Amino acid sequence: MKNHEVLDLIQEITRNDGTTYMEIGNMLMNGRAELAAERGFIKQVRILQLNIPHSTHVVKYEQYINETFTIPDESMDHWEEWTKTPEMQEEVDMILKENHIG
Repeated sequence: MKNHEVLDLIQEITRNDGTTYMEIGNMLMNGRAELAAERGFIKQVRILQLNIPHSTHVVKYEQYINETFTIPDESMDHWEEWTKTPEMQEEVDMILKENHIG
């Protein structure tokens, strides 16, 4: 695995075109998203829920993210939206449902 990130929060990210999407992340990724917003790569990010339960859906999505993406460092020059396979989008939808969001 590339990373060993533990995903424990739900955030809403607003793209520059004004559309939003929900992402499962952690404080490190939230900090990177805040930095991306300051640099104009995205409009804003806000945390919707902290300390979400580490359900089987979170575990599956966490494995996918850790195997597929690299956490950007502070020198990032763009925002990489985590693309989701249909199966992973279903996992995110279940996480949002479990946490009564959306």
